Amino acid sequence: QAKKKWADAPDTLEARLITTKVKGKEVKLLTSMTDPKRYIGADIAELYSHRWEIELGYREMKQYMLQNSLTLRSKTAALVKQELWGMLLAYNLLRFMMCQMAYSLNTVMPYQIGFKQASIFLVSQLQMLPAVAPGRYPEVLRYILDMAESFVLPERRERTYPRAVKKRPSRYATRPSRRRNSA
Repeated sequence: QAKKKWADAPDTLEARLITTKVKGKEVKLLTSMTDPKRYIGADIAELYSHRWEIELGYREMKQYMLQNSLTLRSKTAALVKQELWGMLLAYNLLRFMMCQMAYSLNTVMPYQIGFKQASIFLVSQLQMLPAVAPGRYPEVLRYILDMAESFVLPERRERTYPRAVKKRPSRYATRPSRRRNSA
């Protein structure tokens, strides 16, 4: 089956199984990073626990930057590509500034800066920048970094429920069951 989807797939793939404990439970991770000296198992396990932040980054781009629009506005493939690169560039510039804000606080990781509020603030500051004298740019940057503390998110709770597959909603209404009194 894999050969149908990936014609150039090799006959065998080399992988590494990392076993670690998370809150007393054994977790197994399968990775293609096979060199244990170069890629330390504990480091991979630590990074895996932060994988959700990557998914949230995709959500930020789709929901807050693209405003849940399902289509791009461009009419040609080249312009769609340009539009996507523009979105990635804008997202990375905003994230870079949020990293600067986090590092200015010394106790906060970049993913702890709230994207929606911070991006609204940063875009408004950047829009006003042409009206600011070039000699005042460092002052504006200091102001942006001073505001960093107001965008810090509270510590995210650990998952308290197991992963589950959501029940697919039915297209048809269901009749509620009648309860009969047996008195």
